Amino acid sequence: MISLISYYADLAIGLILAFLLLSLLVSGINEGIVRLLGIRSKFLWAYLRDTLDGAETADGTSRLDRILDALRRFGRTARTASARAAQAVSSEEGRSRLPASLLGVFARLPFGRDPRPAFSQQPPPMQSPPLAAAAGSVAAEKMTTAQMTTGQAATGQAAAGQAAAAGESVDPAHTAGQADPEEIAVLTVEPAETGQGSGAGAGAEAGAADDAGTGAADGVLPPGQGKSMAELLHERLQEIDHATRGRTSIADIPPARFAVAVMEIATEHGGVDALMRDLDALKSPFSRPLKAVWDRASHDLEAFRHGIEDWFDGEMERLSLLYRRYVRWVIVALGLVVTLVFSMDSLEYGKTLLRDNAYRSAVTAFGETGPQALEPLREQCEPGQDPYACVTDVLSTPAFVKIFTYAPVSVTMDAADGPAWAWRGGDWWQRLTSPGHWPGFLITLVALLFGAPFWWDILRRASGLRSRTSGSTPS
Repeated sequence: MISLISYYADLAIGLILAFLLLSLLVSGINEGIVRLLGIRSKFLWAYLRDTLDGAETADGTSRLDRILDALRRFGRTARTASARAAQAVSSEEGRSRLPASLLGVFARLPFGRDPRPAFSQQPPPMQSPPLAAAAGSVAAEKMTTAQMTTGQAATGQAAAGQAAAAGESVDPAHTAGQADPEEIAVLTVEPAETGQGSGAGAGAEAGAADDAGTGAADGVLPPGQGKSMAELLHERLQEIDHATRGRTSIADIPPARFAVAVMEIATEHGGVDALMRDLDALKSPFSRPLKAVWDRASHDLEAFRHGIEDWFDGEMERLSLLYRRYVRWVIVALGLVVTLVFSMDSLEYGKTLLRDNAYRSAVTAFGETGPQALEPLREQCEPGQDPYACVTDVLSTPAFVKIFTYAPVSVTMDAADGPAWAWRGGDWWQRLTSPGHWPGFLITLVALLFGAPFWWDILRRASGLRSRTSGSTPS
């Protein structure tokens, strides 16, 4: 009975150890891909851009984004009018930088427009630049459009004032704003000849400048004349940063540091009220939670800091759940690839573990029952091979080592010649196409989805290992 329990204990530990090592391999490949493409950092800053700077314009998307959108729309020939109207509204309001599909996470984020701020080797400046609309955002597009409209109106008013000062009649059907270059040259007069006309034109131009500078008066500048809210945040974190292809590599922001950074930005911007007003002018989604926390804190700065910290902590938990939902499918794909590459049949592996125990029992009985105890091992030996040498070879390659011998390329260790590589692609393909191994492959794939931390905890419990804990032991 004790021997039977030992057999099953060895079987359980062998399976757990195999699943642990394969899970570690899957996790290592996934982490390598994520770090190589910078997906985790880009995922965080895409969210921060959307939350702090607002949506980006649909026209500002890259060619890759348009290709992915076309692929998603491929095959959708039947569309209702409501879906088209919703798509039109979303294009007017802009689009999110945060991907909403698995294809977007592993295609749009790595190879599309990088949402991360540029890396800087300089420490944070003593005085930050003013707040400006983010380039490519909906707020920047509206600000540019408003400036162009205001500039055209100011030009038309100035030309009309100059024409009236010169004594020329103004045709209502052909305004000064529609004048040809030749007509503008004729209407233009020297400032010395028309003091009153030049004063009127200067007043119109001053009014236009005041209208165009409304955003600057409110603390918000056009793109390129300052930094966006996300860039101002990165400015306070760049001391702990290092470059990744010229961009920031920050993939985790402590909530307490985020709250302090927001308070620093608000202090340099003239206070929380001024910052909320300008964020609202930029149509930033961050203005709503900022206002809610500020009202709940009753304008107490310490309570406001804790409120921002709690809000950002909750947002990071929600973002982590969204990220894991996308990565889960990548883990499934990598687990399937690892299972098929090593052709790991869990059922066959379990039988081999039990067979190894039987081999050891036979060798143990050899001293008592004689050479007939080696008969079960002769099936593993080549014809004419010395049974004692065969026993040594069989027991020196246990079932755990055989996990990695079914790959297309296998390696064997020889004491005399060293490692020997062999191509076994034909045997590997025959093993994959054999329906008898498919149930074992499926069990292995399901086991790998639990992850390495799960199997390490199970191994620790099954083997009796104790985790080292810090702290003093009770006396």
